[in-house]
Formats: sequence, C-alpha cells, structure tokens
Amino acid sequence: MQKAVADAADVAAVPPVSLPTAVPTSTVFPVLFALSFCHLLNDMMQSLISALFPMIKADFHLDYAQVGMITLAFQLTASLLQPLVGTITDRKPMPYSLGVGMGSTLVGLVLLSQAHSYGALIFSAAMVGIGSAVFHPEASRVARSASGGRYGLAQSLFQVGGNAGQAIGPLAAAWIVLPHGQGAIAWFSATALLGMVVLFAVGNWYARRGLAARAKAKGAAVHASGQALSPATVGFAIFILVMLIFSKNVYSAALSSYYTFYLIDKFHMTVQSAQVMLFIYMASVALGTLLGGPFGDKLGRKTVMWVSILGVLPFTLALPYAGLWMTGVLTVIIGMVMSSAFPAILVYAQELLPGRVGMVAGIFFGFAFGLGGLGAAAMGKLADATSVDFVYHVTAFLPLIGVLTALLPNLSKHPGR
Repeated sequence: MQKAVADAADVAAVPPVSLPTAVPTSTVFPVLFALSFCHLLNDMMQSLISALFPMIKADFHLDYAQVGMITLAFQLTASLLQPLVGTITDRKPMPYSLGVGMGSTLVGLVLLSQAHSYGALIFSAAMVGIGSAVFHPEASRVARSASGGRYGLAQSLFQVGGNAGQAIGPLAAAWIVLPHGQGAIAWFSATALLGMVVLFAVGNWYARRGLAARAKAKGAAVHASGQALSPATVGFAIFILVMLIFSKNVYSAALSSYYTFYLIDKFHMTVQSAQVMLFIYMASVALGTLLGGPFGDKLGRKTVMWVSILGVLPFTLALPYAGLWMTGVLTVIIGMVMSSAFPAILVYAQELLPGRVGMVAGIFFGFAFGLGGLGAAAMGKLADATSVDFVYHVTAFLPLIGVLTALLPNLSKHPGR
C-alpha cells in the first residue's frame, strides 16, 4: 500500500532526476492509468478524422477513394515513423517525448479545423499521424516498465484507453462538431494541452525511477522445450504476427471507416444515429482490448490469437446478410472478439525480441496504422467501383488468415525482461 502511494506521488510530483533504481516489482497502476487516460485523449482526437468523414465528404465533394486517402495519409505517416522512433528510443529512451507526440496531434487538429482544401486535409491528417508515431512506442515501453511482470494486463490497460478514445470520438463528432461545423474541431485543443501536462509527469516518473537509464535486456526468445529460438524462427514468427495484424486491421479499418456509410446507405439511418452505432462498435473494441491482455497472461497468447482472429469468422460472414438490429449485435461481437488479439500479439512479439520493446511497439502499432490505412484506401476504391455493401462481403473472409497461428512456436513461461 505504501509503495502504491509513493508511486502515485511520483506521477503527481515533478522532482529532479535521481539515481537509477530497480524496476518496480509490483504493478504501478497510477502510471498505467495515466498512460491509459492520455491514450484516450490522443485517440479521441485522432478518431475525429474518421468520424467526420460524412461531413468532410459532403463539404469538400469527395469520393470514397479520396476519403480513403485521408485515412492513408494519417495512418501511413504513423506506420513509416513508428518503427524508426521505437528503434531510436530502444537505444536512448526519451520519456519526455510523450508530450511532444501529443503536441503534434494538437497542431494537426488546429490545422484541420481551418482547412479549406483537400491538400490541407491531407497535411493535417499527416500531422496527426506523426503525433501517433511519437507517442505510441515510448508509451508502450513505460507501460511495460510499470507492469510489475503482468505484461498483458499492462498493455490492455494502456490500449483500452486508446480504444475508449476511438469510441468517444464519434460521439464528440455527432454532438459537438457536426452541429457547430468544422471550426469546432479546434475546441479539442484543450484536451491535448491536458494530455501534455499529464505525460510530462509520467515522463518524470520514468526518468526519476532510473528506468530510462537502464541498459536494455539481452538474450533470446526461448521455446517451451527450453531451447533458444534461432533468428530465422524468430523472423518467421514475426512475419506470422504481421499477417495476423494485417487480417485484423484491414477488416477493422474497413468496418470503422465505412460503417456509417453502410448504415446510411443500407438502412437509411441519419448521420447522428449512424455515429451512435459507430460508438457502440468502438466501445465493444475497447472492452475486447481490456479483456485480451489478462486472458493472454492466464490462458496463453496463442490461445487468445486463435479465438480472436479465426473465431470471429462466422460473424464476419453473417454480417452482410443481417438486418439492422442483428447488424448491431454482430458488430459488437466482432469488435469485442477481434480486438482482444492485439495485446496478446504485442506481448508475444516483445517476448520474441527481448530488450526491443520500443521497436516492437513501433512495428506493430505502425503496422496497425499503416495496414489499416492501405486497407481503407483500397476498400474506398472498391466501394466506388461497386458498393460499400460489397466491401463487407469481400473483407468477411480476412479472418481466415488466423489459421497461421498454428505455425507460431510455443514460448516458455519465463520471467519478463
């Protein structure tokens, strides 16, 4: 109890950096909650972009392919930069860079609120992507440092903040931006400033505990049999994980980017009602993420991957044929089950590459954005050529890639590094 209070005080205070101390042996929940809260703010602001697509499409007279390119500009920027940022911070951790990432998101939002051309929209989205690239790798490292060995739980708590922010974004768009227009996007700059203050305090805790100065762990991933995995085996396993991320995030991008259009076109819903449905879907994603990490800690990462990727296939196949009420039910199931994979995938990859937490986070958060962006752009072109309904028929088969989970090695249950 005394340790938890001391850790909470560390987050709130801003004292000078002290000599390095040991990694916390128990989960530092105040730090994890602070990171989760800032992840909520960060992703809430980012999700405004996709939530406002119907308004932007109408105001700027865009087609679906151009809408997809806005998503691509945001997500591809993050995809290209995150692995680089993660690799750099593995060599030299930069805990105070967390606030810098939030600042880039702030700038992107202000520019978006004043954009009067398609090019300005693209540039604004790219600035938000840069903010994501800077924020995620180092935040993931701090979350692991504060986990006390409960890595799945720590990643779930960190990630669920982002999912909750993505769920709140559509509601903010429907209740604040849509009634007041594009300029109201700038109102969210206050939340970015709040996030920057909290992240400075988190960075101070990280530096004060001496964690940023610690040399990275060395060693190799170990098979359940006790034998160290070869570099070729590790590389192949990373490839499989990337394919699982591809399956999950292209489907998720197609669903989140075009779900409102699908509901409006197929069921003649109003924009506001469709945004509420999008919020319900995003909320189910947040719940699945929260459950995925602890289940991975207890049941094993591979088990969670099996269930969350391949197990969602019957529901994705049924979605294009469902009525309005059943569409809502199916999207909740799909969002909750499929999202539970990401914490398990991320922690499994960190165990494959010990000591490279930032690089792993950069690669997988980056691919999450980049593959999702490529998928959204491709699905936009397909929707222009056919229909949004046809897009959901095609993407329904993506969870079949989940069978590749069988090719992943079983890792030993060893203390985290």
